[in-house]
Amino acid sequence: MTNIAYDRREQLQQIQSGLLDGEQVIAVYDAIGAGTGFIGLTDRRVIIQDKSFIGKKYAITSIPYAKITSVSVVSNKSWGGSFFSTGAIAIHVGTHTYEVEFRGDKKSHHVHNVILHYIS
Repeated sequence: MTNIAYDRREQLQQIQSGLLDGEQVIAVYDAIGAGTGFIGLTDRRVIIQDKSFIGKKYAITSIPYAKITSVSVVSNKSWGGSFFSTGAIAIHVGTHTYEVEFRGDKKSHHVHNVILHYIS
């Protein structure tokens, strides 16, 4: 098994429990802010845990890379600053956008680059 980047073991185990045959986990990162619990990246798809449902329900959403139209770095800074100055990305799938915020910019940089690799 390759070296998997992750923040919390229980999140990694949750992703691993739902893998398809031959699917490999690349990273699982804890997310901050409203709605999102974590994001998982495999060699086939992006997996997002969404906690924004009413009644303490949550959804695990799988997004095949082929369905992602673009990935954005979300920043509240002007372009004079660093490209990855904040820790948020937006994943565009058709008309829907999933926004995921992280602690620190290294995780958003890694997630952005992995998704870009698989969609380009």
